[in-house]
Amino acid sequence: MIFIMKAMILNSITDLEQNSKPLVMTDVPDPVPRDDEVLIKVTACGVCHTELDEIEGRTQPSRFPMIPGHQVIGRVDTFGKNVKNLKKNDRIGVAWIFSSCGECKYCVEGYENLCSGFKATGRDANGGYAEYMTVPEAFTYKIPEIFSDSQAAPLLCAGAVGYRSVKLTGLQNGQNIGLTGFGASGHIVLQIIKYKFPDTKIFVFARSEEEKAFALELGALWAGDTNDSVPELLDSVIDTTPVWKTIVEALKNLKPGGRLVINAIRKEEVDKDYLLKIDYSRHLWMEKEIKSVANVTRNDVKKFLDIASEIPIIPEVQEYKLEEANTALMELKKRKVRGAKVLVIT
Repeated sequence: MIFIMKAMILNSITDLEQNSKPLVMTDVPDPVPRDDEVLIKVTACGVCHTELDEIEGRTQPSRFPMIPGHQVIGRVDTFGKNVKNLKKNDRIGVAWIFSSCGECKYCVEGYENLCSGFKATGRDANGGYAEYMTVPEAFTYKIPEIFSDSQAAPLLCAGAVGYRSVKLTGLQNGQNIGLTGFGASGHIVLQIIKYKFPDTKIFVFARSEEEKAFALELGALWAGDTNDSVPELLDSVIDTTPVWKTIVEALKNLKPGGRLVINAIRKEEVDKDYLLKIDYSRHLWMEKEIKSVANVTRNDVKKFLDIASEIPIIPEVQEYKLEEANTALMELKKRKVRGAKVLVIT
């Protein structure tokens, strides 16, 4: 017998300026788990800016149709014969990393995020904008009981990749750090820093007065506009925005030897000419660095979930029904963000 589920499907690359409803609610057959996979009944899925990159073609899905969504919370429904550590009704999560080859130099050394065989949930394999999905058991995570399903969802990407960003800054307690953009990832990263580096001063660059007020409410020392100069130069900056302007503006606020970490799968094309405004002596001279964040490892997700439950980090979330996914995405596109957006699947 074939069972049918509902899913929000992406059928093609779409210009969101022309089409505000890129995803279509569709009835599709329930997926069937392979021998090493589990079938998850999805209860919540975070909405991420990377979905906008997928829809608009900056990181294109490997096939169409595709079910997006890579911040997935659900419960084990059934599983393949080789699954050993999970049982029915276990609550688990799925992150951006759907699988990797497990054999290359990068995988063996713990850098599976750099594997040429890296597969992304919701881009290379169907994701969580659906009632059910399958995933290899080895790429699932037990979710601490302290979090509700909606609270746990953004921890799997906004949180885990944010945690990796903080690691890549090389930040030491007492140093100054800037956060550019203050959406789902930014508001989690700020809480990580305050916990791990209590003497560090945090400076936030944000677009709206609401985001600036939110940052100060969570403990930032200063909050200003993207093109402002900070009162104290920064040892590092984490940029979570989709634009190029922030790279140039962040570099001018770095100390000599400072590092800019870009936490974005892709940057949008609309203002790429802004990079022509980089002045070597002002922005790059004195051994300043630019480093990108590429994907996330399983270890990042596991360690971050432990830290998030210790602090605890309770993300601020806005909930939407599955059929309201297009609304959530368009609000994200228009920068209508406070905390994280999450689809609740019932």
